[in-house]
Amino acid sequence: MNKQEAKERIEKLRKEINYHRYLYHVLDRQEISDAANDSLKHELAKIEERFPEFKTADSPTQRVGGRPLPGFKKIKHGSPMLSLNDVFTEEELRDWEERIKKLVTSYQLPATSLDYFAELKVDGFAISLIYENGIFKTGSTRGDGKIGEDVTENLKTIESIPLRLHDPKEFSKEKEVREIFKKFPRVREAVSKIPGIIEVRGEVYMTKKSFEAVNKEQEKKGLPVFANPRNIAAGSMRQLDPKVAASRRLDFFAYDLVTDLGQKTHEEEHLIAKLFGFKTMDLVRRCDDLGEVMKFFREVGDKREKLPFLIDGVVAQVNSGDIFERLGVVGKAPRGAVALKFPGKEATTVVEDIIVQIGRTGVLTPVAVLKPVDVGGVMVSRATLHNMDEIKRLDVRSGDTVIVQRAGDVIPDIVKVFPNLRPKGSREFRMPRIFCGQKVVRREGESAHKILYPERCKLVVHEKFYHFVSKHAFDIQGLGPKIVDRLIEEGPVKDPADLFLLKESDVAPLERFAEKSAENLIRSIQEKKEIELPRFIYALGILHVGEETAIDLAGNFGTLEKLERASFEKLNGIMNIGPVVAQSIYEWFQEPRNKELIKKLLKVGVNPKSYKPPTTSHKLKGMTFVLTGGLESMSRDEAKARIRAWGGDISETVSKKTSYVVAGSDPGSKLKHAQKLGVKVIDEKEFLQLIR
Repeated sequence: MNKQEAKERIEKLRKEINYHRYLYHVLDRQEISDAANDSLKHELAKIEERFPEFKTADSPTQRVGGRPLPGFKKIKHGSPMLSLNDVFTEEELRDWEERIKKLVTSYQLPATSLDYFAELKVDGFAISLIYENGIFKTGSTRGDGKIGEDVTENLKTIESIPLRLHDPKEFSKEKEVREIFKKFPRVREAVSKIPGIIEVRGEVYMTKKSFEAVNKEQEKKGLPVFANPRNIAAGSMRQLDPKVAASRRLDFFAYDLVTDLGQKTHEEEHLIAKLFGFKTMDLVRRCDDLGEVMKFFREVGDKREKLPFLIDGVVAQVNSGDIFERLGVVGKAPRGAVALKFPGKEATTVVEDIIVQIGRTGVLTPVAVLKPVDVGGVMVSRATLHNMDEIKRLDVRSGDTVIVQRAGDVIPDIVKVFPNLRPKGSREFRMPRIFCGQKVVRREGESAHKILYPERCKLVVHEKFYHFVSKHAFDIQGLGPKIVDRLIEEGPVKDPADLFLLKESDVAPLERFAEKSAENLIRSIQEKKEIELPRFIYALGILHVGEETAIDLAGNFGTLEKLERASFEKLNGIMNIGPVVAQSIYEWFQEPRNKELIKKLLKVGVNPKSYKPPTTSHKLKGMTFVLTGGLESMSRDEAKARIRAWGGDISETVSKKTSYVVAGSDPGSKLKHAQKLGVKVIDEKEFLQLIR
């Protein structure tokens, strides 16, 4: 990126970020997720760091919040309420430490004196509390960092905010208080008397349980549900009627003591706040070095889903108050603290190209080639664009800045395009007219483009092999795409049945194949000759037949022979199988080439075992379930097996006929679709009660 490109990109990013910032902070409205907004700001900060000559005072990286809303008294903060700079990797965290170590050295302080205090970054709403002679006097929002809004009456409705400071002497006999006094004499001295004025800052938030309860009330009243707990917390603080805030069951964590009571470390500030009666986080840690900070970060990540509230990272702060103050402020963020953020479920990146891939049925799928980006802890470099209808809906083009989503059972997907960041001269994507030497067609009423004779396309042949050996089909260990490609191109394999005729002497001569690995591969293939009927049906790669349809077919016919002889009418009469799918199955088994493949598979020893649904009860008979998101108590496959065992059916798509959508952690788009259709959504706890 040259200077001119950097300047243009910076201008576009600032305009886009400011637009979303105004929506979020001033109008209490949100069009993109926090993760996506963080990603845009992170990109801007990186470019400004590389080209500091373009950094200006009005850049979003130098600001904190939006303008205060009218309707509330304005309060000037005694000291600015700062935000934190974000880091997303251990490397960025260590870069931060290197910068502050250089400053510490320049102050002639020993770098070895650096230790850190790590705490949770709660996804809430920052506020400041002022107490006079121990009585809660005023509470204000951050506002623009210098001037906030007086929301005292709303804050009084939060029970975890004390209306009068506790006198620690009243609890001096408590074991925990005695231990604090013994270990931290400065803390004991600091709380020996109630100060005349004290300012404490912290986070107003909503627990997951309260969030669910509020949204259930919204649904009962026929009102739209809230997007996330933070929006409710922020909106509640801006309600002119305190009764509204009281009804939201908000909570509060204190994380900062502004007033100097003789404390020397941030750890002591937490303890002083706790002794005065403020709710503080239990999950905190003083760390000798960044290695311990990262260990804490990973431990928190493991516990994240089980916490009663939402967090989006961990705050790492220089523990020494003196060093923290001397490090000062850069822009509107303190140098001595950063937010180490968890990978977002959404992130922004750039579409570098749009290519076309072909599947085993001859359907063409446009795919966005992305500038690699970390989404949910996984580096994503490609995202499906599904079909031309989806491309037109998004209006996505090569060169666009986009939001990529990866949630629950959803593969990487583009959910939004930023047209204002689009490069000049960008062109709309067009599906190729010729692919694999064949004409590309799109039949009336269909969304997909395809070629008419997929069996003549080398790419399709390879895709069919990949599908045949995949996890939910024959599940042949050690037979990945690269080896399949070599067997087709260099070996004697022409169709899937040939795999079962392979000998070690056929495999060993292939490039990089050792004698032992050849022996292991042949053994893996031979072990899969005995196969369950649903897996066999799925492996055939019939158009529209996924795992669940394969299980339905196996359950209704029991044997391969009966399925082969099934009429269209019989197929169409099966629950969850409509006329389009029934026609596809019927035509597949009538095709001579497919009949020959089945004969050959049976001849080489493949044995699709007869199948009977493993039903132990009819409790769920007539009910259809859709699963979305992760479950804690069991895997997705185990949950499906339990549903079938109780006589229920499973579908991969949500419709009005769906009985329940089981929503685990990080549910995908199926949840939104269910809510739109009015389908009942249950959580894991309710699901477990159903299958007891």
